[in-house]
Parts: sequence; C-alpha cells; structure tokens
Amino acid sequence: MLSLRRRSTGGLSAATRYTIGSGLVITALVVTLVALLIPVSKFGDRAAAAPAGSAALPAGVEDDGAGTMSTAYGPLSAVDRDFVRKVRLAGLWELPAGRQAQQRGTRPAVRTAGQHLVEGHTELDRQVLQVGQALGVDLPDRPSAQQQAWLDQLTAAQGPEYERLFVQLLRRAHGKVFALLAQVRAQTRNSMVRSLATSANTTVLDHITVLEESGLVDFDSLSDATPAPSSPGPARPQGASSPPMSDRRYEVK
Repeated sequence: MLSLRRRSTGGLSAATRYTIGSGLVITALVVTLVALLIPVSKFGDRAAAAPAGSAALPAGVEDDGAGTMSTAYGPLSAVDRDFVRKVRLAGLWELPAGRQAQQRGTRPAVRTAGQHLVEGHTELDRQVLQVGQALGVDLPDRPSAQQQAWLDQLTAAQGPEYERLFVQLLRRAHGKVFALLAQVRAQTRNSMVRSLATSANTTVLDHITVLEESGLVDFDSLSDATPAPSSPGPARPQGASSPPMSDRRYEVK
C-alpha cells in the first residue's frame, strides 16, 4: 500500500504515461511520413517538367554536351551518329528498290543487282538497328522525302527506261556513300561504328560492282554537278536520233 501511494503521488499514473508515450510515437511517425513525401513530391514535379519525348540514354552512354558522347565502345561523335542514321536511311529506300528490280527487271543483270541490294541491306539493317540501340542513336523509320521521290520515279518508269533509271539512281547513291564510308572508317574512335562502317563498305562495293556489270551505268553523268531533270527542250528536227544516255540527268544527292 505504501509503495502504491508513493507512485501515485510522486508522478503521473502508469496509464497516463502510456497515453502520452503513445501520442509521442504517433506524432513522430507522422512527421517522418511527411518528411519522406516532400522529396518524392518535388521529384515528381521535376519529372513532369522534363521535355516530353526526351529519351533516356542507354546505360554507359553519357552526353558531354559538346556533340561527342562517351560510350562503352569509345567516343561517339556527331559524324558517327549521322553516319549510323544514313546507313539506316539507305536501307529504307534501297530495300524496296531492290525488291522492285527483282520483279520488274527484264535483264538478268538488273534482277541480280536487285537481289544483291535486298540481301546486303537486310543484313546491314539488322546490324544498324543493334548499333542504334546500343549507342542511343535515334533512327528513322521511313525514307527521306528525296528518297521517296526516287522510289516514285522508279514506280512510274516503264520498260528499258525503268532499268536505266534504276541502275543510274542506285549507282550514283552508292558512289556518294562510298566516300563517306572511307572518312568514317578512317576517323571514328567508336568500335561499333567502325564495325558497321566495315560491313557497309563491303556491301556498298558489292552493290557498285553488280550495278556496273549491268552495262547501263552512264559514268559521264555521275559527277556532283549533274543538275535535276530539266524541262523539255526545243523539239528536235524530224528524223533526229534520241539523245545519248549521257544527256539524261538524274539528280542524286
């Protein structure tokens, strides 16, 4: 009895102390929860403010802000990225052009050239998609407006004119890419881009060879200064022969 009396008179009762202690615990938990939610809310606001459509770079790829990215395969320059995109673009119009030549070509050499285009760009397309994904390079999914115009020209052409146009357009395009390949292969410090350039070099040289073997290449009109198709000139005198192939202009850039 004496002990109980001293406890009750010397301080708060056990029940009261329990109630106060429970309240303090609950208050501490509430404060902790609020502290945790505030940074999450701020982070969400920053994420919402990020530009729409901005894609995160793959792991190991860092942008130095000066045009060159650091990757696990070596530095990736702006020229490297442009080259990877151009390999993809080449396949987007040369694959359908090759399939069309296989179906519409009357000369065996033209059908063979079409087959080489299909086989070569099918493999290059597989490789460039892997490179783009590994290096974080956004790749196009449709031909450029100019490339689509070339496909439209081929679709509209008929007979022998179709075969000459097919060979000339494709030979000119491959010749221009060949020069870019040499530059990238010699200068890139990225091993994946170097491997892609090596594969593309082999493929492009093969395509140039089979196109030339058709006998339809007009080498005089392959210069960079070749203008776009001009408007019809004055009527030729009756009985005059058609202009030679070197006078026909096909613009390829």
